[in-house]
Amino acid sequence: MLTSKSSRPTPERLLDAAEKLMRTSGLASATTKAIAREAGCSEAALYKHFANKEELFVRVLMERTPNAGPLMTALQEGAGERGVEEGLTEIARHASLFYSDAMPMAASLFAEPALLTRHREGVQKIGAGPHVVLDALAGRLRRELDAGRLRPDADPEAAAALLLGACFQRAFFLHFSGVEVVRPVEEFAPAVARTVWAAIR
Repeated sequence: MLTSKSSRPTPERLLDAAEKLMRTSGLASATTKAIAREAGCSEAALYKHFANKEELFVRVLMERTPNAGPLMTALQEGAGERGVEEGLTEIARHASLFYSDAMPMAASLFAEPALLTRHREGVQKIGAGPHVVLDALAGRLRRELDAGRLRPDADPEAAAALLLGACFQRAFFLHFSGVEVVRPVEEFAPAVARTVWAAIR
């Protein structure tokens, strides 16, 4: 039930509204005006808590998708905290599920070039974007390289791109072609991790 516009919206209520609209209508249709209306407040009140729609989107991704937190935790581990292959397996599993969850929300952006440009610029303003996960994994692999746990000529950036690219492609196939054409994540994650690890160990 909507509350009156005179009531003060909490950030959590605005995030609830943003998540609902982004999941049901897609990011393109989830305007700040629509989000404010769903939360029962004015658009001006929304901007007291969030800089722009892009910040809401990033917060929904990072706080309302179940694999975002575990993924970032795994990416930030120090060298030697666990076996490299084991760590890559965990990252591949969480990344696969995270991308599968995020893709439907963001897909509508690509149908509108002007909206995509605005979204890209808005995300850059708050220091976010899809590169964050890639940079974090490359950083983790760089720490493993510095610790002598990877072959000396291993390329952390390329290895990170290979692993995360495979996870993103699985999410695309899952949504485009259906669950029957993709390997279960419990099989996919260790296979991808094992393959990447074989190239850099």
